[in-house]
Amino acid sequence: MKKILITGINSYVGKSVKKWLDKYPNTYSVHTISLKNDSWKEKNLSQYDVVLHVAGIAHVSSDPKLEDLYYKVNRDLTVDIAKKAKAEGVKQFIFMSSIIIYGNSDINNGVIDQATVPVPSNFYGNSKLQAEKSIIPLENDNFKIVILRPPMIYGKGSKGNYPKLANLARRTPFFPNFKNKRSMLHIDNLCEFIRLMINNNESGIFFPQNNEYVQTSELVRLIAETYGKKVMLIKIFNPILSVINQRIEVFNKIFGDLVYSMELSNYKQDYRVYSLRESIVVTEEQLTNI
Repeated sequence: MKKILITGINSYVGKSVKKWLDKYPNTYSVHTISLKNDSWKEKNLSQYDVVLHVAGIAHVSSDPKLEDLYYKVNRDLTVDIAKKAKAEGVKQFIFMSSIIIYGNSDINNGVIDQATVPVPSNFYGNSKLQAEKSIIPLENDNFKIVILRPPMIYGKGSKGNYPKLANLARRTPFFPNFKNKRSMLHIDNLCEFIRLMINNNESGIFFPQNNEYVQTSELVRLIAETYGKKVMLIKIFNPILSVINQRIEVFNKIFGDLVYSMELSNYKQDYRVYSLRESIVVTEEQLTNI
């Protein structure tokens, strides 16, 4: 049995992974810990095989007053817990980074591949990248490091852009039919990927994503369908969107291109529990036939 410690007791990813691994009670023993105060420094980590570090600030802010806090939490805290884990004999450290380290979707036509160099566009992304660079040198034969750079994570109870789009899909009669591509990752697909990382005692940088790219308009249409609603996709606004998409960040996040090449996300074992359509049904909790 592998003993796993997850940092961040209120983390959406952390809680989801614990629930996923708890389905295998004879294989994994999972505990969680808060890093909000210094009490974690007194905890003995020698009993754990794996530390999954998901604690951190997980939203983008442009407030310069928060910059130091981002580096303190996302970088410095990551380094501190990784060093402690290594010193106390933990065998594997899994760090939840993000696609955010690559900046905006104007890079290489929005396609990230093995040759793409991370260029963060804000201090949130840079704090994650600096954390990666700081913990990689800690790795050795007895201390494996896994860095995950997932795209937008969604699922039941998730926060961010997905629930906003889902709410819109339930209400709007029409939506722009604008062609774009986004990488996304359903939470259960991520949980299974992490389980495989643990099973295989992996190390390295990984880019898990769903096996299908998402067009925002099609995502809205699929969500609406799970509620028995129809959304009319229209192209009348496309010329305007083509212009403001490059100038206004919020529109770029919705209608811009940002994907990992599929080759980058392949793994030797299948971790995609759900297809896109299946994941939408599961997320929206509709008792529909897929």
